[in-house]
Formats: sequence, C-alpha cells, structure tokens
Amino acid sequence: MALGLTPHNALLNDINQHLMNFYTRVQRGLRVTIKTENCEKSFYVHRERFNQLIRQGKSLTSEAAQLFYYLNRTGYNGLCRFNRSGEFNVPFGRHATINYLQDFQAYKILFCKWSFSSVDLEAVPLESGDFVYADPPYDVEFTSYSAGGFSWADQVRAAEWLAKHSGPVVLSNQATPRIVQLYKKLGFKLHYLDAPRRISCTGDRTAASEVLALKGV
Repeated sequence: MALGLTPHNALLNDINQHLMNFYTRVQRGLRVTIKTENCEKSFYVHRERFNQLIRQGKSLTSEAAQLFYYLNRTGYNGLCRFNRSGEFNVPFGRHATINYLQDFQAYKILFCKWSFSSVDLEAVPLESGDFVYADPPYDVEFTSYSAGGFSWADQVRAAEWLAKHSGPVVLSNQATPRIVQLYKKLGFKLHYLDAPRRISCTGDRTAASEVLALKGV
C-alpha cells in the first residue's frame, strides 16, 4: 500500500532486513542474474544458498536480494517466513506459471528520493507532521514474518507509539476483538472492510475482516 501511494519523498521501514535489502538494491537498479524458474529442485538449491548467505553474514548483498525475490515469487502462497535461527523456511509453491522480472532499472527514478531502513519502530526518525501508514503483521497465530516474530506485546507497543504521534496516522490490521478494543482505547477512529487475501499460510483466499484505524486524517 505504501508503495502504491508513490510519494515524492518517503521513508519505508520494516523489521525484515531482507525485504529492505531488496528495495535498497532495486533503488540501485537491481538486475537479476541468478537462474529463475518455477522448478522445485532449483527452488531448494536457491533456498539453501540464501540461508548459507544468512549464516555467513552476507544477507545484505545483491545476490541475497536476487535470491529473496526469487524465493518470494516461487514459494508457497507468497509467504515470507523465517525460523528462530533466522533462516528462510517456506516450501516450494504450486504456481502454474510465474513471470519473473529480470531488470528493475525502471524503479530507480521512483525510488531515488526514498529511504529504506530496518530498525525498531521506535527508532524510526519521524518528524512531527509526517503522515504514517503502519501495517504490522496480522493479529493471527502466524507471527514468523521475521526471525524474532511479532507478539501481542509488540502489537500493543506499536499501537501506543503510533497513538502518540502528532501527525496523521493510518494503521491497518485484522479486526480481531482484542485489536479492535486496543485501537478504540487509544482513541483511533475505526473503519471496517473485507480485504482479499493475497498471502495465506493455508491457501485460504476468503476475504478477511480488516480494520483501518485513523488518527488526525
């Protein structure tokens, strides 16, 4: 969603450093030179190479960015999941066909004045009037988007921090009872919608009940 807004200047932050490395490399005009094919054998070879780079402390390289792109395009249901050791553990997907992009040069102009970081949310350098769109992991059982996971305590901390921001805030999440109660308690205005599921650990594409929490908008 943040990418779709195409602002002239933007700061994008995500706890998943592999995602931010990919966008940083795209900003530089990433070209994919690794073999990209919708093949189970190739998938697991590339997954092992990606995890090897993680173990070697080389996860912020151009090769790692290419592998991350390939694994996310080819893996099961578009999942991005890491185990407690920080290794990517999504299995091979069931896609009939996949269109892989080899050249990201076209995005250099769009991204030229954007900044990318992977820090704790409270370390994001916000200015008082900045517009913030926050999209924390859904309040569901699956929380392995990054190696550290995203607990209920993290949900609360994120919401409380955003509630204190002096500028406009839009916050989205799954509309679970405790999320709704939390956002109401913090003074957000709530809007509900049924959102299509593009990513699912079970393959379920039933629309999910989401909540948009607004402040100062």
